[in-house]
Amino acid sequence: MRKIKYDLIVSDFDGTLVCEDGTISNENKKAIAEYTEAGGIFAVSTGRLHYGILPRVKELGLKGVVCCCQGAVILDIESGEFLLRGTISNATTVKICQKMESLGVHFHVYDGEAYYCNKDDEWLRWYETAVRHKATLVTDKPVSQFVKENGVCAFKILAIVDPSENERIMSEVKKENFEGCIVTKSADVLVEVVNANYSKGTAVEFLSRRFGVPTDKIIGVGDQWNDMPMIEKAGLGVAVKNADEKLKNSADIVLEYTNEESAIARMIEKYAYTED
Repeated sequence: MRKIKYDLIVSDFDGTLVCEDGTISNENKKAIAEYTEAGGIFAVSTGRLHYGILPRVKELGLKGVVCCCQGAVILDIESGEFLLRGTISNATTVKICQKMESLGVHFHVYDGEAYYCNKDDEWLRWYETAVRHKATLVTDKPVSQFVKENGVCAFKILAIVDPSENERIMSEVKKENFEGCIVTKSADVLVEVVNANYSKGTAVEFLSRRFGVPTDKIIGVGDQWNDMPMIEKAGLGVAVKNADEKLKNSADIVLEYTNEESAIARMIEKYAYTED
């Protein structure tokens, strides 16, 4: 059996592990299975909520934990037990929703069991197809009012925008300096507001403690801004070929392959094992 060089791999999902059509290549599945059989630990860290990612990590045959919502939610894959839940206060959730409403954007609010959406449009159909989970539409009143009335404390608030508008919308949201929050993105069409105390970097720290693996023995791999804390915290920070340029500039290694070319399988083969 091959000898492991890095004991833990933490991988982003969308844009990194999964193809644009939502499938996971057989090459990636095989490489991950071989790595875990050799004693390695493979964990997914994603911006998705648990109900959007649990079926996918189970598809990979993974056990252990999955990190969701930019590190604000971590749970046991097999039992579904929450190991960490980092929410935004109800008052701040309401304010963020009001800002999104003033900008006229399509947005979602995520809590523990559902996500609430303000518009029934093509963006929603695209998103529901991608995450394979239906939204709860709130169209009879402003979402901010619904959130206030129901005491929703969001794990995150996400806006879906045209890529040409992403920078402007991010700038407008950042101007508000919402208490205890940061603004980031996990794709060119997404603008996300999450609890500033949690990130994919804090998720790496959690995994390091839970599995007793020092951070210098961890690989972090991703493609977007929200992956920056993860690749900076990991001993080896990796960006896929299709990654955002800012992430590439922060990575230790930029792969020659995209998520469409089984980049994870190729990375595991080249970097996860010792040479002897």
